[in-house]
Amino acid sequence: MSSQADIQAFVGLGSNCSDAENMLARAREGLSRLPDARLGAASPLYSTEPQGYAHQPWFLNQVVELLLAPFWRPQSLLAAMLHLESSLGRVRSPDPALRYGPRVIDADLLLFGEECCSDPACRVPHPRLVQRAFALVPLLDIAPHVLIDGVDAARWLARLDYRLDGRRIFQ
Repeated sequence: MSSQADIQAFVGLGSNCSDAENMLARAREGLSRLPDARLGAASPLYSTEPQGYAHQPWFLNQVVELLLAPFWRPQSLLAAMLHLESSLGRVRSPDPALRYGPRVIDADLLLFGEECCSDPACRVPHPRLVQRAFALVPLLDIAPHVLIDGVDAARWLARLDYRLDGRRIFQ
């Protein structure tokens, strides 16, 4: 795969199961096995406070860079990521109250090159990316100059009320 034509995508990974570190490693491995895709940079792991549904264990979160052949589209990558989640044991609860509940693995498509996609099933940039320190902090570790909707990611992060304590993110 030629790096000149690669699409640079960023994927947020998270888990709050008892074996979260292993689940993130398995997710990275699964992403690296996608056809005509290779794993680029990977952020450190962060321990992050749950959001939306507070009565659950903290998460481990990470952002990885995925370098993709030009035939990939946001929708096809998202479909592959949903299949990967399922193969790793992710079961989505039908209860809307548990939308942000515990999960064995979560893979979010954060950015897909410079593309914007308004497909309701596959919005890019991720619609809540600029609200989430647990995604922006590790994204900035591996892509310090990345733009989100034309604005530097560091400026989005500066607008958030969060605290970073080593590798722990409170928000």
